[in-house]
Amino acid sequence: MMKTNIAVIYKSKYGTTKQYAEWIARELNADLFEVSGIKPARLMSYDAVIYGGGLYAGGIDGVRLVTKNPCKNLVVYTVGLADPETTDYSAILNMNFTQEQLEKTKIFHLRGAMDYKNLNLAHRGMMAMLRKMDMKKAESERTEEDKLFLETYGIKLDFMDKDTITPIIDYVRNF
Repeated sequence: MMKTNIAVIYKSKYGTTKQYAEWIARELNADLFEVSGIKPARLMSYDAVIYGGGLYAGGIDGVRLVTKNPCKNLVVYTVGLADPETTDYSAILNMNFTQEQLEKTKIFHLRGAMDYKNLNLAHRGMMAMLRKMDMKKAESERTEEDKLFLETYGIKLDFMDKDTITPIIDYVRNF
């Protein structure tokens, strides 16, 4: 049975997480908030909270709102460039959630977009450092993800796909 009192909350630096949040909120007729626009005490007033945050250096942007404050039913989606079909997110999840939270939280991973021209100075620096590290690796030591990163470095990328929210929508409608 679908929950009728749903909040979709997001933190977005460059807009992709926000776009997914808007799509999800529209599909579920949910309240939509940027992370700074909702007080933690309100989280418990919702039957379900769907939180979206971008992946940055092993962290899920803004996720502390929902890890430090109780929610009745929590669904989290991350947004990054890596392919969710081939990426192991366990280290990231273990850094951001306790084991108990992981057992109670349904987590989805979506692909975002990146335009190097629009990155802030810190993110440009991180990407340059990652490129330098990957370039130092022997060709035989580079993973497929390393190779893809080097091939696409500096290029505008867009992996966003509205259809990838379908499992989130279905999950929330059926729990």
